[in-house]
Amino acid sequence: MSLLFPLGLLALAALVVPLLIHLARRHHYAPLDFAALRWLRAKAQPRQRIRFDEWPLLLVRLLLLTVLALLLAQPLLHGAATPTAPWVVVTPGLTPPSVDDGSEGRWLAPGFPSLEQPAPTGPQPLASLLRELDQAMPAGAALTVYVPDPMPGLDGERARLSRLVDWRSVRHPLPAVAAFSDAPLLRVAGTADDAQTQRVLEAVQRAWNGQPLSAVMAGDEAPATGQVGVWLDNAALPATWQTWVQNGGSVLVTAAAAAPGDGVPVLRDASGNVAMTRHALGRGQVLRFGQRLSPATLPILREADFPRRLLDLLQPVPVPQVASAVTQQPLTGAAPPAAQPLDLSFWLLALVVLLFAVERWMATSIRRGRPA
Repeated sequence: MSLLFPLGLLALAALVVPLLIHLARRHHYAPLDFAALRWLRAKAQPRQRIRFDEWPLLLVRLLLLTVLALLLAQPLLHGAATPTAPWVVVTPGLTPPSVDDGSEGRWLAPGFPSLEQPAPTGPQPLASLLRELDQAMPAGAALTVYVPDPMPGLDGERARLSRLVDWRSVRHPLPAVAAFSDAPLLRVAGTADDAQTQRVLEAVQRAWNGQPLSAVMAGDEAPATGQVGVWLDNAALPATWQTWVQNGGSVLVTAAAAAPGDGVPVLRDASGNVAMTRHALGRGQVLRFGQRLSPATLPILREADFPRRLLDLLQPVPVPQVASAVTQQPLTGAAPPAAQPLDLSFWLLALVVLLFAVERWMATSIRRGRPA
């Protein structure tokens, strides 16, 4: 047994209260002169001893205060037997199967509500929920999981649990998944007299989506949301562009003056030379080329996968979230769930109520009014 709040045992000091009450309320026997005995020789009176009247009531009160102190200390019982009833877990959207008596039927959703409740709606992170469920279940309990095929709600790693799973895949076509957004448009601003730079940007734009490069932007106008800015001046970014980047925009630059702070290398050529550095600015980023945009000074421009690598920096490829359910059966080898201690608060509270009822019955009993 352990205590979550050991200071609650300080309440045991209250045990002195009923002791004082019973000492103060003892029956006092007053001397009474009796004529036939007044000629008898007086005998020495025995020394008065401390005596408690109604000691059963005193014991009940002491026990009541002791239990209250334990309740305040919040005791936990370790090593208690835990139920190991089988669990049947169903992904929302599937028809729940019949669950045998003595088994736990739950939805594979946050909180793992009972199958008797309405099915939760909306997409669910199934892989993450499986890991959470494995740690929330008692160790040794059997687990049966019903998932749709194909299975959504995946993350970057196949689930690994501490127990074997009876994996049931149910053919259940999912709604069409929205396609990835199209490659962004490049919006160029600044001095664009360099024909070689224009050709490089034009080639990148056509490799992305087959469209020609947009016209050079005039003034300090910032690109629209979802576009990628290209700042070709040697000066720092204007205030409008800085605000746009801080709000989540991405801009390509070639001048050090336009890249704030120290950058982190994010793109290297085949020889290992740094071709691009990333500079954080608010929620956005400034990607600076190490040299001017020319194959002679920036060899990475000759590499066939350069447009794809650049696009990955601007629009990271999301982790696949849908796969065949057969390939996603959980692995084993995870750490088993920690044994959950038994909280004794409920039982102590019930004992407090019982003892209080007994104490009131004994304190108000008509037997207390009878003469001794």
